[in-house]
Amino acid sequence: MQDTAQNRPELDLKTIFPFELDNFQREAIAALDAGKSVVVCAPTGSGKTLIGEYAIHQALSRGRRVFYTTPLKALSNQKLRDFRSQFGDDNVGLLTGDISVNRDAPILVMTTEIFRNMLYGTPIGEVGTSLTGVETVVLDECHYMNDRQRGTVWEESIIYCSSEIQLLALSATVANSEQLTDWINKVHGPTELVYSDFRPVPLQFHFANQKGIFPLLDDTGKRANVRLVPKKKQQKVERGSIPTPSLTDVLARLDDRDMLPAIYFIFSRRGCDQAVAEVGNFSLVNEAETAELKRIIDDFLQRNPEAERFGQKEALLKGIAAHHAGILPAWKGLVEELFGRGLIKVVFATETLAAGINMPARTTVISTLSKRTDKGHRLLNASEFLQMAGRAGRRGMDKLGHVVAVQTRFEGAKEASYLATAKADPLASQFTPSYGMVLNLLQTHTLDEAQELVERSFGQYLSTLYLQPQQSELDRLQTELAVLEQSLAAGGNVSTLEKHLAHYEKLQGRLKEDKRLLKILLQQAEEARFKEMSVVVAFAVLGTVLSLKGKHVPTAKRSHTNPVPAVLVAKIAGSGQAPNLVCLGKDNRWYVVAISDVATLHAELPRLTVADTLNPPSEMPLRLGQCRLANEETASIAASIPELPAPEPSPEAIEQQQKIAALEAQLEIHPVLEWGNPGTLLKRQRRREELKKEIRKSEQELEKQRSRYWEQFLNLIDILLNFGCLEKVVSAHGNRDDSSDRLVPTILGQACAAIRGDNELWLGLSLMSAEFDELDPHHLAAACAALVTEVSRPDSWTHYSLSPEVLAPLDNLQKGLRRRLFQVQYRHEAAIPIWLERDLVTLVEQWALGVEWLELISHTSLDEGDVVRILRRTLDFLSQIPHVPHVSDSLRRNACRAMQLIDRFPVNEAATPESG
Repeated sequence: MQDTAQNRPELDLKTIFPFELDNFQREAIAALDAGKSVVVCAPTGSGKTLIGEYAIHQALSRGRRVFYTTPLKALSNQKLRDFRSQFGDDNVGLLTGDISVNRDAPILVMTTEIFRNMLYGTPIGEVGTSLTGVETVVLDECHYMNDRQRGTVWEESIIYCSSEIQLLALSATVANSEQLTDWINKVHGPTELVYSDFRPVPLQFHFANQKGIFPLLDDTGKRANVRLVPKKKQQKVERGSIPTPSLTDVLARLDDRDMLPAIYFIFSRRGCDQAVAEVGNFSLVNEAETAELKRIIDDFLQRNPEAERFGQKEALLKGIAAHHAGILPAWKGLVEELFGRGLIKVVFATETLAAGINMPARTTVISTLSKRTDKGHRLLNASEFLQMAGRAGRRGMDKLGHVVAVQTRFEGAKEASYLATAKADPLASQFTPSYGMVLNLLQTHTLDEAQELVERSFGQYLSTLYLQPQQSELDRLQTELAVLEQSLAAGGNVSTLEKHLAHYEKLQGRLKEDKRLLKILLQQAEEARFKEMSVVVAFAVLGTVLSLKGKHVPTAKRSHTNPVPAVLVAKIAGSGQAPNLVCLGKDNRWYVVAISDVATLHAELPRLTVADTLNPPSEMPLRLGQCRLANEETASIAASIPELPAPEPSPEAIEQQQKIAALEAQLEIHPVLEWGNPGTLLKRQRRREELKKEIRKSEQELEKQRSRYWEQFLNLIDILLNFGCLEKVVSAHGNRDDSSDRLVPTILGQACAAIRGDNELWLGLSLMSAEFDELDPHHLAAACAALVTEVSRPDSWTHYSLSPEVLAPLDNLQKGLRRRLFQVQYRHEAAIPIWLERDLVTLVEQWALGVEWLELISHTSLDEGDVVRILRRTLDFLSQIPHVPHVSDSLRRNACRAMQLIDRFPVNEAATPESG
């Protein structure tokens, strides 16, 4: 950042702010004075806006400009009013999608999308003409980065903004504010975090059940009040059968305890409207307030007769109102104005109010601690709860802000105390490449530059942090590999060692195989011998000389022991058909063996006749495997048994043994022995190969996760190439320049790049298809609405039918372009909506034809606010068409005319509550 503390004039804080500033405000101002960008994280309602106001004073004192960005048009309008009263009408301008007021003013309020779109037209890192003279950009409600649909806008704005411009990000408390600051510091420039959990109006948490309103937490403020925690017997009460307080009871208790005005959060529009009807007999205002309410409401309705919310005027006169997206913006504006004046005592609102305009109350009531989402029913998360709770407590008006959680059939004090004491959730990245991003970046940047920008996202930063354990493991594997390779290289050249080890391992393999074959040959010989012995022994007579070896011969069980010469003394019954044999061994021992224990039988030798008179000892049990030492009487007989030759292996076995001996001899003198123990070396080499595989796999996985956003970007490039929206740059020589990899938008791509929407490619291709070129303005309005209106819910209906003039081009788009785009997006895993709504857009056609508002809404199930939203989205799209390059002149003219037909109350924002 070029500016330093030296060339920033010192402002007198006491003159600007004639009251005592909080410490975090002073810290932030000091960081701004030092020329740094600043991230301010502090609770809702703590006074963050004051720091933004200081940045404006600072810039004005130097003749410079400030852009003040907000996430919502309603917030932008509110800031416009606030800043005009503070700095004068001439000094403040407004830019939203369809409104441009005093755009060259030194203080320009805008939605964050508008700021991001400005940056698209400027080479990254430079200050474009639209940002000339801008000193500071204030990103209000920066925690909107968490918004699933629009969060990417904040990331892009920070990435694309020139480092010469100071950023001031104002955020509610989030768990990872240090990460956010560190990221901005890396991608934008020196940035300081100012964090505060101080609330100027402290919050007190309560719990409402059937018996009354009680403190939710104990004296420590960290645990649930023990009086509210059900005892064990009570805990057995079936979930869903717990008694709950009525709405009128809760409201009456709030009124009795002077805890009004309150915002009563209910998570459905119907629930808010039903709540207003349910407490219709209540009156929360006095006579003077009633008279003031009647005067303001009557004046408002005289100016805007179509703006009345059916059935809610009477409730408004009693100080009760509903506030949700289904209500006309003008009526919501009236409710906000009356609440701000203290005339409305309770507003039943959906949670969108908590995330939107500044509307603090003394008390917030949270009617239920769970909500229905696309993924089913779930408990509120900490940030959602804190966002609603944070609306309690008005600075300068209340000593305490009150937050009341209400007992429901499914959630009680346990869940409420958990949320009340939970820390804020961390900011996640919602960075998502879009067709508009791809086309706009490639208009001014090369592919390499675009990749560098995509990889500067907060998502990429968080991904790098979250992948640190995997990266650490990869580093450990690489270190282990390096140490291993160093130890292997100690004995000489590693590649030579690898060859020797491979050869040694091959020889070991052959040796192992040859030993296996020898074992098979010996087993086969053994089986043949057993068969032969079974026959021979059956005919053998007593006194026959034989040799014993086997599992029933204790002295000759092992393979390396020699067979015991013996004489057959008796045959006795065995367990099967074959007999067992009683033998006297040359070692003067008696043996009881099976036929399988006879190694050899020598019928060629003379029979020992003395065996005829021999008997084993009477005390010896004749069980298989018995072995007993004989006496001196048998010693001479045992001595007369001749020594027998060892059984000869088969020629095949001998040959196999020779092979084994040769291999063992080779291994004993192998060159690998010069490096060390072959077993150790082989173990290291195998570990080395394992490490290489693990490292390769880990690197691939890390690369895949790190390049996730860039892969999405490349997929969108492929789709855009498929539809002819991008082309390779043609060099001066007329050759396509492959080396630069420069892609630029074609005429079709330039048209898509100029559009802002959910799917810029679909919108651009539809406009350039010529299908809409000859449509009359009211038909064009309906056709454009079809492209930008989300598919209706199944229970939504309208009594109108779409004209054939509109149906024909929509059918053509459906059969051709839309079907093909679906297929191509599916192949590239691009989940980008391709809207083509046919039912609800009939309302747009009728409105453009001049149908009155009350008649229009009587023909549909939609809430008024929803109808206004469809019409405004259509108007926003139509307002872009005249600025889209290469579309036909007739389409431009008809778009302008269609805008005039649609842009009337309550679609435009002409209605304003009485001021003063």
